[in-house]
Amino acid sequence: MKRFLLFSTLISATTFAQELHVEQAKKIFDLPTHCISVEYPNKLGNVLGSAKDLKTPKQIRPIFYGCFDWHSSVHGFWSIVKLMKDFPELDSKNEVRNQLNELITPDNIAVEMAFFNDKNNKSFERTYGWAWLLQLQMELNNWQDKDAQVWAKNLQPFSDLIVTRYTEYLPKLVYPIRTGTHDNTAFGLSLSLDYARSVNNDAFVKVISQNANRLYEKDVKCNLAFEPSGSDFLSPCLEEALVMSKIKEKVVYKKWLKGFLPQLFKNNFDLKPGIVSDRTDGYLVHLDGLNFSRAAAMYQIQHVLPELKHLDEMANHHLNYSLNNITNDDYMGSHWLGTFALYALKTKQETKN
Repeated sequence: MKRFLLFSTLISATTFAQELHVEQAKKIFDLPTHCISVEYPNKLGNVLGSAKDLKTPKQIRPIFYGCFDWHSSVHGFWSIVKLMKDFPELDSKNEVRNQLNELITPDNIAVEMAFFNDKNNKSFERTYGWAWLLQLQMELNNWQDKDAQVWAKNLQPFSDLIVTRYTEYLPKLVYPIRTGTHDNTAFGLSLSLDYARSVNNDAFVKVISQNANRLYEKDVKCNLAFEPSGSDFLSPCLEEALVMSKIKEKVVYKKWLKGFLPQLFKNNFDLKPGIVSDRTDGYLVHLDGLNFSRAAAMYQIQHVLPELKHLDEMANHHLNYSLNNITNDDYMGSHWLGTFALYALKTKQETKN
């Protein structure tokens, strides 16, 4: 018998509770709590400056060495913290808490930062991993827990470094990156803007908002018919529409969106979930993540423009479609998909409450 049941046993094909149930939470929680300590297989993704840089993942990344790659480890930690905060019973024996106490230390943070300060790796994880680190910082900041506040304090210098890198980078970005994968500019801006606002960093909010507006304000007629590409886990069109919903006033946003995605305003608009043909393929399984990120984007857009109520139903369909596919059967999906499911559920909750 499989250790993890399919989410379909808990969620109706047509409706599901606005609040995450503890049974659902446990199934998401078990995935990153397992993989944050799994060092191999591992996709390092770094540039070697010399033979002395040949080290194991854990040597160069003593905190975020698991879950196949650095960014998946980071947002795995985000999932763990988010769920521990909301469902303390998931770690009733403090096993995960003790593990985080051992990992998120000043010494380990210093090693992680040293890698990011290496001249050959200053653009490492730009901007996807950067944004998830800021999301982790935000979640820790907002958790009124003694240990979490220590972790937040320890992580803060790393987050400050990322804010500095972001602030330096954005004015140099003449054109946005519109891919459906990690480099997508809009997705990183959206997550980072949430962090900037949560810590009242007005300067960072201004940098993000001004550059997002500069990069996207004149965009029109985004062609959803060209989406998705074969390994997308983000929708270039919807992610852009999402970040613009966070920086523009409602009336101005509606006018912009009618020029950018006019099809959203048509009653017959339809968007089918992405289909995964092989869940053992690390790239093809990205399409389950696409369904989650699309759902999150549509929930937010509909929240800003309630008249687009059909987007809510479409978001539910995308979310339910891929929730049924989250198990621990294959590491290529299990090491990261739970985070995207949780993020979509979190967005649904926040926009419906």
